[in-house]
Amino acid sequence: MDILITNNILVKEAYEKTFKAVYAETDFAGVLQAARDFIHKGHKLLSHPLSGSLKPNENPYKSILISSGADVLDLASLKIIENCIATVKNFPLKYIDLDREILRDFQKIDLSLISGALRTR
Repeated sequence: MDILITNNILVKEAYEKTFKAVYAETDFAGVLQAARDFIHKGHKLLSHPLSGSLKPNENPYKSILISSGADVLDLASLKIIENCIATVKNFPLKYIDLDREILRDFQKIDLSLISGALRTR
């Protein structure tokens, strides 16, 4: 069962029976770092960490699919996740102090993005 790393409760609830859902109450960068930790253990990226047209500082929610099996370190996955982490550090946050309705909209956007990625698998 592949692993879905997310900070979005809507994604966790939608996919926790289909994937091993790793839910963390963290920010966008924290999800990337969690994915990097799995990659260091030999897991591979199955969805791109910066998918979608929103900049990483515009949506606080992120969901990333990685392989269930851990093998040798996948250098391509490591390079992608490290580049994504570096990219996120270059963007000042824009989503501080958003109200609940706007946050819920961003959760729905993230759910839609990961759902689209999962349909193409």
